[in-house]
Amino acid sequence: MTEPDRIDDRSGTEGRSSPDPATVSVADCSLAFGDLEVLEDVSLTIEPGEFVGLVGPNGAGKTTLLRAISGALEPDLGTVTIDGVDVHGVSSRRSSRLVSVVPQDTSLSFSFPVRDVVEMGRHPHRSRFSSPTSEDRDAVERALERTRTAELADRPIDEVSGGQRQRVVLARAIAQSTPVMLLDEPTASLDVNHQVETLELVRDLVDEGRTVVAAIHDLDLAARYCDRLVMLADGRVAEDGAPSTVLTSETLGDSFDANAVVTPNPVTGSETVTALADARERERESLPDRIHVLGTGAAAAGVVARLEAAGVEVTLGPVSSGDAAAETARSLGIAALETEPFAHLSSEDRAEGARLVREADVTVLADLVLGAGNQTMLDALESAEALAIVETRPLAERNFAGTAARTRYNACRTRAVEATPETILEAVVEADANQSRSQSSVDSIDADD
Repeated sequence: MTEPDRIDDRSGTEGRSSPDPATVSVADCSLAFGDLEVLEDVSLTIEPGEFVGLVGPNGAGKTTLLRAISGALEPDLGTVTIDGVDVHGVSSRRSSRLVSVVPQDTSLSFSFPVRDVVEMGRHPHRSRFSSPTSEDRDAVERALERTRTAELADRPIDEVSGGQRQRVVLARAIAQSTPVMLLDEPTASLDVNHQVETLELVRDLVDEGRTVVAAIHDLDLAARYCDRLVMLADGRVAEDGAPSTVLTSETLGDSFDANAVVTPNPVTGSETVTALADARERERESLPDRIHVLGTGAAAAGVVARLEAAGVEVTLGPVSSGDAAAETARSLGIAALETEPFAHLSSEDRAEGARLVREADVTVLADLVLGAGNQTMLDALESAEALAIVETRPLAERNFAGTAARTRYNACRTRAVEATPETILEAVVEADANQSRSQSSVDSIDADD
């Protein structure tokens, strides 16, 4: 064999299930297709055992960058190395022992059994015409088991579903036992359950030492599973860092030209991106200047996020410090009156809560929970002139303060403009307009008198 084809122990060529970790280095890479510049001066280093997600709008260069790292595309300028080996300076056989690929298009033009497809991942580790070794067979069986495709092993690849085929191609990459794995939109053809299963498996591979780079269009999944995100835009690296630093309203606006808010997922704690219709230009002139939100949970969190994205001044509270709405306000830098869970409001908190309602142009009730600790806020609400209301749960599930509190709350409800978190902008505009018309009527009567 020539030097490039020699078996290299560092590349997992002895059939190990966990190949040695490897560093990926992309240095000053530029690549064009004719006059179209697809990558421009891209540099990044991916550390051993790191899961890096490539995110960005369509056409940003994610797939092209993956193909450059795999060795399939050679950049016009710059280099790509894996543990110091230039993937474009060695044979495809050698580079295939360094990096495996799960492409976005998993369609195959032949009808081999699934087991044979997975076994193709072992070809870089043996001479061209040799039979599979026991280590090859063990690697294939492990890959089938890990991807839950063992029951498909004897079926022709063209007779399995698209989602199953995706897992078979992932099994082939696992059997290849490379220190680096590249995935292009690995969850694009999968349902929600299999999306999570696939990324959980990839996360396990990373935890075992594999270096993984994946182009992922679902930003919530990328934030949940990746150690680091690289935001590409117009062929350049726009942002590079932890998901919390890359996924911000500002970066999403710059890279995707999107109006979006980023809040913590109340279950996973990772970033959740919510894209919104751009209300800044369409409705900003008619939106009231200041809105106060009084409520809890996902309903209040959604309202706060949408109002903040619309560019108005938003306040929140009183709200328990551990509530999802409080966490959302904190992540967005919104002023919130936070209290201890289940505690009675102090006189200072009551006064501050009443002030926030009094100074707001519109107050929004969003799944407000009535309890012994906060029912005194009904005094302020009864004096509020412009109200909107969002209810995703019946009052019977939120009222722990008795009949009198229910009666007072219902009186406020009858004056409020009903809305959902998605229609809250229209509702606060209507509530503010109703108040203005009401005040004009009063002023007209006073003038007549």
